[in-house]
Amino acid sequence: MRLALTGAGTVSPFGVGRASWDDALRRGFDARADAFRGASEVLGAEIVDPNTAEVWGWDAKKHLGKKGHRSFDRLTKFLIAAAQEALADAGLRPKDGTLALEPDAVGVCSATAYGSLDAITELNRVAELEDPRYINPTRFPNTVINAAAGYVSIWLDLRGPNTTIVAGNCGALDAMLTAATHLELGRGRAFLVGGGEVVSEPLFRALERLGVIAREGRAGVEMGEGAAYVVVERPEDAKARGANVLADFVGYGTAFEPPSSEALLVDASPDAVARACEGALEMAGLSAGDVDVICSAEGGIEEIDAAEREGLARLFDVPRVALKRVHGETFGAAGAFGMAAALAWLNDVPFPASSGTKLPSKLDTVLVSTLGFYGNASAVVLQRA
Repeated sequence: MRLALTGAGTVSPFGVGRASWDDALRRGFDARADAFRGASEVLGAEIVDPNTAEVWGWDAKKHLGKKGHRSFDRLTKFLIAAAQEALADAGLRPKDGTLALEPDAVGVCSATAYGSLDAITELNRVAELEDPRYINPTRFPNTVINAAAGYVSIWLDLRGPNTTIVAGNCGALDAMLTAATHLELGRGRAFLVGGGEVVSEPLFRALERLGVIAREGRAGVEMGEGAAYVVVERPEDAKARGANVLADFVGYGTAFEPPSSEALLVDASPDAVARACEGALEMAGLSAGDVDVICSAEGGIEEIDAAEREGLARLFDVPRVALKRVHGETFGAAGAFGMAAALAWLNDVPFPASSGTKLPSKLDTVLVSTLGFYGNASAVVLQRA
């Protein structure tokens, strides 16, 4: 199945909108200084030098208006802003706020891994340290992991199918399969596909206790946050409305390999990586030699990264870009940012050779790889429109 990608919207440490994201890619790893810029605005002051990439100076009022979102959590606000940007970029929601398609023709396939964890922690602290009677009922919906994507549909009046994929780091790419299925079955004409994640104290402390947070020269996870969506349509629908097609989605693959021992909490397999990529190439009708560059899942945990490198090396001998070194580990949203990067590269936004990875002068095919902590791997193939 070939699908048209007609828009993208991002909320990242570099700003809101595709232009800010593309500008960061032009600077390559030099943009890292803007992402990891100083003391956290989200985590408590007692966490010393967390080294997080955050959406700095975030003010929801600038993007959502002054009213109606006071009870939304950080993830919900990110997702709504990214969705607005993606729809506008695709020409589906111009500045006057009207939707170019009927509301029930536009759906959402979103992903997050830990997005509601901060909301759950907030209400749990109120219940334990004060009294359950003081829990704010307007904040309670934020504890449900699919609430954030639900609010996207409510805020923007999108009445097509709304799905939240919770599949760890692979979620945003797995959401592409969900959207493709909906489109194939005629359940909508356009879908927002992507996801979001936020920096939160409970997640940071959990990773710290596992010993995988990067500290004092030790490799590890550098947490990031944000949201990204791409707009996906059937090619004939995009053509009929005169849309500008940024790239084509041509392949998806996924695989799972169980850990060798039940005692292993975190595990990844090169076999799963290779099989996921093979599945994506088979669906696309391509060979490994057709891929020009890989947006890799490398995130700082050496055991996981080594599994991905081995799995990719079985099939490919092409440049790999470790995008998370630029903007941090965004877990369930990582695949969405990978697709946003692929769109940029396929539209001739350069990634500088000074970043250590020289991309071909013209790209036609990009593979985006994601690798979960629990044995799962997913990949998508995007091509120049």
